[in-house]
Amino acid sequence: MQKIGFSEALEIIVAEDPRFDREAYIFLRDALDFTIKQLKKSKEDVSRHVTPPQLLDGVRLFAIKEFGPMVPTVFSFWGVRNCGDLGEMVFNLIRIGIFGKTETDTIDQFRNYYDFEEAFVAPFRPQTPLPGGKSEAEQPAHKTE
Repeated sequence: MQKIGFSEALEIIVAEDPRFDREAYIFLRDALDFTIKQLKKSKEDVSRHVTPPQLLDGVRLFAIKEFGPMVPTVFSFWGVRNCGDLGEMVFNLIRIGIFGKTETDTIDQFRNYYDFEEAFVAPFRPQTPLPGGKSEAEQPAHKTE
């Protein structure tokens, strides 16, 4: 069987599973590269395999680096709403032979790994103390009567 290129693989994947935008897969590949570089910097052994938790942590850092507070908007546009969606994309890439996996890697490792609100919105909430010593994020919502 002849190995296909990334671009051709994306055409096949998006045709078979149109839930996620082609750009989301390109981002995921770039996030994997970013993750490998980060792991090498921290002297972790990545000679063989990046685990699902390592990849998800890398996706979070890379997304914030690339898109800042716009991550939820970009991901939503791409059809990516949670870590489980990232797992579905990874396993689409595995199925077509672009990414690899070990016997211990499962799609369940991606589900509910982190909450998108906490990962991508919370870091950008104002932390300026308000009167009373609380930050805006800690203030109770104002009731309208």
